[in-house]
Amino acid sequence: MKKFLIVSVLAALIVPAVSLGGPTGQDRENASRACRDLRARLGVELFRQTYGTVQSNRRNAFGKCVSQWTRTEHQNRISARSACSAEQADANFAATHDGKTFAEFYGTGPNHRNAFGKCVSSKAKASSDEARQNTLNAAKECKSERARLGAGPFREKYGRNANDRNAFGKCVSQLAKAKTA
Repeated sequence: MKKFLIVSVLAALIVPAVSLGGPTGQDRENASRACRDLRARLGVELFRQTYGTVQSNRRNAFGKCVSQWTRTEHQNRISARSACSAEQADANFAATHDGKTFAEFYGTGPNHRNAFGKCVSSKAKASSDEARQNTLNAAKECKSERARLGAGPFREKYGRNANDRNAFGKCVSQLAKAKTA
């Protein structure tokens, strides 16, 4: 009986620590999917200018994109867990959701046991979709600004390294973050 109790307590302590740790395989998978979508929608050259860092050909863009979006996906999941925990604990949840309990609103199946997971996944997906759309819009704005200003003034405005070759990516990053805030 003591062994069972000790194992149960240890499992209860380890599982939350693991689930809140760093990015998971699911975060990387979602990030990879997001980067494939961005590459398809932006076009290869614009995608490379946005994420690539190797000066000669920027062929490392996909890996850099996945790395950046993995962190974003992880943060979206953590934020979604917090929001869902708050909703689940809210005593007035039913009053603001057509009289449905948290489990009835988010859950599926006869017992609605998957409500918390469904809540987290829906909120994380919504945040990721918004961030991806902000990035697409920012890339289009930066492309038109670069065409309007010319390459030299654009690089001076946004560039942050020795030869200002990272100007396009910095522009996209700055505008996408501004849209999120």
